[in-house]
Amino acid sequence: MTKKVPCEIITWYMLPAIRRELAISLIEHHGCTQKEAAGFLGLTSAAVSQYLAKKRGTVDIDELHVEEVEKSVLSILKGVQPDKEICRLCNLLIASGALARIKEVSSA
Repeated sequence: MTKKVPCEIITWYMLPAIRRELAISLIEHHGCTQKEAAGFLGLTSAAVSQYLAKKRGTVDIDELHVEEVEKSVLSILKGVQPDKEICRLCNLLIASGALARIKEVSSA
């Protein structure tokens, strides 16, 4: 069995979980429509719908604190590129040990 490299784990598990949390916050806490949330995040409305239905981004990342997601959403609403905030959140998760935890789960 081939082990996944860190970039695969980030792409398959962390990135969708981050996008899910950002989409949820935009819609539930900031009153955006799915179409508006998609526009802010550079996604399609269908992708946002799948994040909300937990068909994408199904891994729960406990280390992704609500305050940090909210900070990112506020920055995105002010015009900061979403990729910068997604990278910031991803780096926070890596520093917290989430990558190692997800790697254990994904290789089981």
